Amino acid sequence: MSSYQRVLLQTDFDRFAKLTGDDNPIHCDPEFAAKSHFGATVAHGMLLYSCICKALTEQIGPGVVQLEQTLMFPEPTYTGDRLRVGLHVEAEADGQLEIITEVTKVGAGSLCAPGIPLRGQVTAIPTVTGRCRVVASDAALPALAPMAHSVESGDAELYGLRRGMSASSTHTFSTADLEEYGDLSGDRNPIFFDDLEARARGFKRRIVPWPLLAGMFSDLLGTQLPGRGTGWMKQQLRYPSAAHPGEALTATVTITRLRADKELVNLTTHVSAADGRTVCDGEALVLVRNLESRLASKSEDKSGSKLA
Repeated sequence: MSSYQRVLLQTDFDRFAKLTGDDNPIHCDPEFAAKSHFGATVAHGMLLYSCICKALTEQIGPGVVQLEQTLMFPEPTYTGDRLRVGLHVEAEADGQLEIITEVTKVGAGSLCAPGIPLRGQVTAIPTVTGRCRVVASDAALPALAPMAHSVESGDAELYGLRRGMSASSTHTFSTADLEEYGDLSGDRNPIFFDDLEARARGFKRRIVPWPLLAGMFSDLLGTQLPGRGTGWMKQQLRYPSAAHPGEALTATVTITRLRADKELVNLTTHVSAADGRTVCDGEALVLVRNLESRLASKSEDKSGSKLA
């Protein structure tokens, strides 16, 4: 497995929050995060995804195009954790590669939470696991349909959330946003920065990086629905077409299932361009144990007053 290492700091969390609009307090507010079950601020899931995209660009090759990605977040990533980002090509056919992707906390200094060392002699623990499908730079791009979604059964309500509730936002990424993404992530795939390189891969012009598209879900999930304090557990992503800087993009998340016993919420996730084409489609699973509104309500029950 090919890999590289990186350490993320609070300044990286803050930059990604500014870039995507996702200022969920579990990422950006040390005081709030300390009261959550995380115990300290944790990295955005899509910031970690951008580390995977850097590995794809450098190890599969410039001009690599991602078609699908599944991400699971079994453990949080804290500031100062040393991360190893690895890829393992599992299968290859017609220029398309199936790849196992993994981000692992490594080294003797790895922590389960600040000040709490890993048990036993473990020196590495997965913080992001997943699989992706990509197209190498010398292969033709296939047509890809959006995902098929179904409404699932479950509980009727959880912390004021109900099946069918949705939230949307519209954002336009600039070329300056793409440059900031490249500087923050280290991902210098030329199809994000050069119109000629993008056209050589079959696009009209440079395209918006996939973690920025998925970051629109991060913004909605972590600030609107379910809301501030939401934690990401799993995300499936598919990219039927490309988005370009300067385009108005609308992201929508919709609740499809509530599981009160585990404090989990399933949602569909969708980004469309102004002309109606789907540029990112998927499904999310999130944990709502740390919702800001819920923690405030619990504090009121105990003290009779709101959190300061």
